[in-house]
Amino acid sequence: MLIGEKVKATDSGIIVQRTYDNDVHIEKARQLREAGIGQTGENRLVGTIPMHIVAQWVKEAGLSWDDHEAKKDVIKRKMLSGDFDKFRVWKGTW
Repeated sequence: MLIGEKVKATDSGIIVQRTYDNDVHIEKARQLREAGIGQTGENRLVGTIPMHIVAQWVKEAGLSWDDHEAKKDVIKRKMLSGDFDKFRVWKGTW
């Protein structure tokens, strides 16, 4: 959830600094994990990721939003890395 935005003018252009509160998404993942939702059966709920984080991952990887297979690969690597463990619902691998 966006909680703040600052716009700064510099010699080279404009910088937009956004601040997000991810506690809502982390809490949602925790509740789903504790309830056991999405952790059984053929289709598993791996996690819940805020769109601003996905957008950052796509930008960092230099991908286009049209490249769905590459986006899937980036999301899979990030979620399995352990750095974003709090967004995980199902703790297995795929």
